[in-house]
Amino acid sequence: MNVRASNDENGARTPHGWRDALLAVLTGVLAMVVTAALGLWAAGAAGLPGGAFPAVVAAVVVMAAGGSVGLSGDAGSLVGTQADLSVLPLSVTLVGALLVARGFLRPLHHRAVAGGRELAGWAGRVAGLWIVALIVLALVARHTFTLSAEDLTGSEAGDLLGSDPKIGFRAEIPLTLVFGLLWLAGVLVLALIVSRRAPLPARLLRFQEAVRPAAYAMVVLLLACVALGVLAGIIVMITRGHPAETAAVILLGLPNLVWLALTLGLGASWEGKVEGPFGLPMPQVLDTVLRTPDLSTLNLSTLAEQDGRVRWLVVVVAVLVPAAAFLMAARSPARTRLWQHAVHMAVALTLTVLFICLTARISAHYGLSLLGLGDLGGGLGGEVSLRPKWWTALGFAVLWGLVTGFLGGLAATRVHRRGEVVDPGPGPGSGSGSGSGA
Repeated sequence: MNVRASNDENGARTPHGWRDALLAVLTGVLAMVVTAALGLWAAGAAGLPGGAFPAVVAAVVVMAAGGSVGLSGDAGSLVGTQADLSVLPLSVTLVGALLVARGFLRPLHHRAVAGGRELAGWAGRVAGLWIVALIVLALVARHTFTLSAEDLTGSEAGDLLGSDPKIGFRAEIPLTLVFGLLWLAGVLVLALIVSRRAPLPARLLRFQEAVRPAAYAMVVLLLACVALGVLAGIIVMITRGHPAETAAVILLGLPNLVWLALTLGLGASWEGKVEGPFGLPMPQVLDTVLRTPDLSTLNLSTLAEQDGRVRWLVVVVAVLVPAAAFLMAARSPARTRLWQHAVHMAVALTLTVLFICLTARISAHYGLSLLGLGDLGGGLGGEVSLRPKWWTALGFAVLWGLVTGFLGGLAATRVHRRGEVVDPGPGPGSGSGSGSGA
């Protein structure tokens, strides 16, 4: 009876309850808020009028969590405003994803198998608290700025406005909840796939040998790019100054830049445009290439015309991607064939590049127009856009994946892998052993 009571007590501690879910969500959200606040403070947003800083921080966190923030303007009955913003501050996203995933996995460690109902219940608790956090952030993420009409458009056009124009933003709660839950689902599923110690339902165990090593290698590849980006940022701060601007880029959009650089090093092309007072963050070469009247192509060739050092991206990629392929092969079962390594790496790298293309895109535009014609806000209006050329990005990812996957599998044959049994060779009694095995 005492043994049963002891088992019941241990079982009561094992399930992942609301306290663990609250800890996972709180650590993730607080880390995102702190990262966004520090990045915006470094960018000078702390001096925004009207006490807008908390609202801007909340808006950045909402966008980082996959939510939607809409822009609006009011400049009078004759003047229209057009505004849109679509960008992910991936530094904030990455910090939140890592900590939420860690909190989600922590109670699951040291178990081989978990039922689908148990995992769904645990994820449901995290999702329920995540919804509450998103609603609170979305309610805070709203503010309206009043601008000077004369400063924006000049005195003559300012008379047409009749009153000072207003620009505002607010989180769209329904879309924020939908996309925020999709973001969370992606984080939790990826955490289960990547972690070797995370339990899976019995029906999915047969897929882990093919999926987990590749997924783990891709996460390591992305994090290695971020680590190199941080190191480069520190070097820039030491050698060239501008510590505040560099810190802002690191804390808000470093993965946007380094993951974009990864695709460029693979051979991908992007296209975009920069006009007006807004622009892309450092390095300045990106802004220079894209600041043209029409759409510009962004690739290694166009970047090298401005700065030949960008060709080193090919060298960096030629080191990182094969290293990731070797890591994948080394964590795979020893019986995996070379062509399977190549296929696994090609699929994993293509999905990784697809993820980068979806998350690193930028679209931002603001302007004032009189009766729908022209742009009155020449001093304020502008456009920044950056989007991938899909077939180049995905095509080169497949090619790199096939080649490096094969080479990584070939290199991994020389190392001992987990679960590999070394054949001791023929010995006394080996014949009878073979006969029994047959």
